[in-house]
Amino acid sequence: MLTAFDSIPAKDRVMVALDCDSWEAIALANQLEDHATWLKIGMTLYYAEGPAIVKMFKRRGFKVFLDLKFHDIPHQVEGAARSAAASGADMITMHTVGGRAMMEAAQRGAVAGAAEYGGEVPATVGITVLTSMSQEMLTEVGIQRPMNQQVAAMAMLAQDSGISGVVASPQEAAELRQILGPDAYIVTPGVRPAGAALGDQSRVATPAEAFQRGASHIVIGRPIVQAPNPVAAFDAIAAELEACGL
Repeated sequence: MLTAFDSIPAKDRVMVALDCDSWEAIALANQLEDHATWLKIGMTLYYAEGPAIVKMFKRRGFKVFLDLKFHDIPHQVEGAARSAAASGADMITMHTVGGRAMMEAAQRGAVAGAAEYGGEVPATVGITVLTSMSQEMLTEVGIQRPMNQQVAAMAMLAQDSGISGVVASPQEAAELRQILGPDAYIVTPGVRPAGAALGDQSRVATPAEAFQRGASHIVIGRPIVQAPNPVAAFDAIAAELEACGL
């Protein structure tokens, strides 16, 4: 299925995960400038530096995926999304298991925060099932549905709640693209170049496979940021994607 994102080169939809300390994140951003378009800021970096780190990367021309995975009562999540959008974030996340009212509140907050910032409303994406989780882990927390059914159910709830899309593993991307249609964001962590270590990821694919299955954006962390030469690692992924016609 053709998507709304196909006109954007795949390399410009690779999000580099800066799950590290601020000094390392800034050093990596210095190296990746003019190569990467997106940087992902997660809890480790944001809890240390706060909105200032988002604003700094925005000033330098990066797009920022602020991955804080909101999950609280609707009032709190609305305020969190408003603050995140007001910092200039281009994409924010929440857990879909927080439910419809919580996701609707996040969308309201994102709209209000963007108005304060004076920019576009950030993409709002819901975590379906963490890519580190296996079927056994789902069972441990009381979810009896098979993985693909749980992911699909949460994705449909996210779409019904009016948010922009979902986060899911690349293994579920093709089914989700069929369910959610061509305009939905489908962001896939758990992406590893061929031969890379899996780390703590359970459901993985290569960058090209993830895009071919329908991902709008992919998240890659350690294979780039822990490489001896992060720029060379990023450029190798970009070259692989270009060779695949993506």
